[in-house]
Amino acid sequence: MDRLALNRFWGFGILFAACAIASVLLYQPLVLALPFGLLAGLWVAHKPFVLFYALIAAIPWSIEYNFTSSLGTDLPTEPLMLLVSFSTLCYLAYHARSRPMAGFFRSPLTVLLLLQAFWWLVTAYFSTDFTRSIKFCIAKTWYLGAFIMAPFLLFRNPKTLVRTAQVLSVSMLLLVGRTMIRHAGYRFTFERINDSLWPNFRNHVNYSSVLVCVIPILVAAYVLAKPGWWKKALIGILLLAGVALVLSYARGAWLALIAGGVLFWMLRRKMLLRGYLLVLLAAGLSLFLLIDNDRYMKFAHDHDTTTFHTDFSDHLQATYQFKDVSTAERFYRWIAGVRMIRHNWATGWGPQTFSQNYQRYTIPAFRTWVSDNKDQSTVHNYYLTTIIEQGAAGLFILLVFIGYGLHAGQRIYHESKDRLWRAAGAVAAVVLGMQCTFNALNDLVETDKLGSLFYLAIAVLIAGEVHLRRQGEQEVTTVAP
Repeated sequence: MDRLALNRFWGFGILFAACAIASVLLYQPLVLALPFGLLAGLWVAHKPFVLFYALIAAIPWSIEYNFTSSLGTDLPTEPLMLLVSFSTLCYLAYHARSRPMAGFFRSPLTVLLLLQAFWWLVTAYFSTDFTRSIKFCIAKTWYLGAFIMAPFLLFRNPKTLVRTAQVLSVSMLLLVGRTMIRHAGYRFTFERINDSLWPNFRNHVNYSSVLVCVIPILVAAYVLAKPGWWKKALIGILLLAGVALVLSYARGAWLALIAGGVLFWMLRRKMLLRGYLLVLLAAGLSLFLLIDNDRYMKFAHDHDTTTFHTDFSDHLQATYQFKDVSTAERFYRWIAGVRMIRHNWATGWGPQTFSQNYQRYTIPAFRTWVSDNKDQSTVHNYYLTTIIEQGAAGLFILLVFIGYGLHAGQRIYHESKDRLWRAAGAVAAVVLGMQCTFNALNDLVETDKLGSLFYLAIAVLIAGEVHLRRQGEQEVTTVAP
């Protein structure tokens, strides 16, 4: 036994003896757990992947828990995020000499992420409700620690990247299996899909959004798998996931899956960034046409005919007729949101403040029977939320961030010589693009389930850029005389 190991052994022995004596004198047997808790903490600090895998596995199964009417959290994901972030900081401090974050700050994605985080603080300072906004900023720190910094450290080893995808997929598929069994008891009706998801998902929209993000991972697994029983089994798993997505009755997720296919087609032809810019141009032009001469007033609905249908075919019909209550309510809030922009266009109203301020900007002609908004939900469009709460600069940073992320995924796919990293770049870009699609109708980046997948995709892209840089350095070294 070397001297360092011997010193550690004696140090632990002395600590244990001191705790044993203290437990006897204080009549507190729990004091004996202190040395072992310290050992567990040191072990986790040296091996952050232990907690990280637990966090990834917990994402589909997390539940919303409210301590009071104003204080709630997601269990066990938020406590695990804090622990993973703390573990990552300990790891960085202990291994500082080996420069574990080398290359992290050279990625434009990292620079844009830091710029975005700085702007969150600026908008919180000018917020109409500083307390709510600063809580948002604080919560974002452990999201970034757990889903950006920790994955970057771990994804340097490709095996960890594969294992993370496996843990997430298996965990989600287990929940899908349980949901399908429970839903079968309700005869797979649209009316009872939300009951089948309780308590792990608030509604079928959140569930389908996570499921549709897992499907590209399963497709990549099938492409990378060697011929044999496992490749055949993956076909069955993909079919199960597809059936589950159909039975989720979520229009946005279906659209996102189609968008995912289009995104991959464009990625292979190096058209992803051009397609993204065309979508932004089309969205801007459509918005201008709606606002010009108040054309949006043509879409005003009859308050008494908007309803929530328990039959899905009626639900679809009401959607394109603008009589579905969720669609009508979205118009009600979007119009209010657009009208809010000009009053605080520079720094926005502050993160998490939309629900407190929008009612006085609404137009009664678009009001629905759920417009009292008892659950204080948001505008249901992540881009509109961003410009309302973080101003024009906040939206600009977000759009540049997403655009560069799509470009990075395309670049990794075409320039990497490693099949795994090619697949990882494609999956990350497709997942990022699909999230952009369904977040045009929702604000799911701020939830623990979808927010985690959003930042995991970014972490993969940052790690992929570092991989490309190292690949280039190796090629230069090989060619050099």
